[in-house]
Amino acid sequence: MSTVLIVDDHASFRIQARAVLEAGGHVVVGEATDGRSGIDLALALAPEVVLLDVGLPDIDGFEVARLLAETPSPPAVVLTSSRDAAEYGQRVAESPAAGFVAKVELSGPAVSELVAQARPAPGVAR
Repeated sequence: MSTVLIVDDHASFRIQARAVLEAGGHVVVGEATDGRSGIDLALALAPEVVLLDVGLPDIDGFEVARLLAETPSPPAVVLTSSRDAAEYGQRVAESPAAGFVAKVELSGPAVSELVAQARPAPGVAR
């Protein structure tokens, strides 16, 4: 599957997300508790995917996703929240993230599907 960095300020969710993602075949390479440390760890660890909470204590997930998209080798970002995507209006669609999955719907296959949809197949222009 893929390497994943989890960025979320709630320890209980990070534990749950790690278990769910690893059960789905992903390798969790790190965890961060806020946006700034998430960016730093993404640069240091170069994960293929960042599971990113929208509501972080320092920088919101939309801004973190934008900043990660500007890095030389940006990871695929999957936004997550305890709130429904519809509550964020167009912000999800307008973000550079691969997609959004509600925390209650998080699964390894859901993350894989969003990442696969965001990345073009070899030889296919986007």
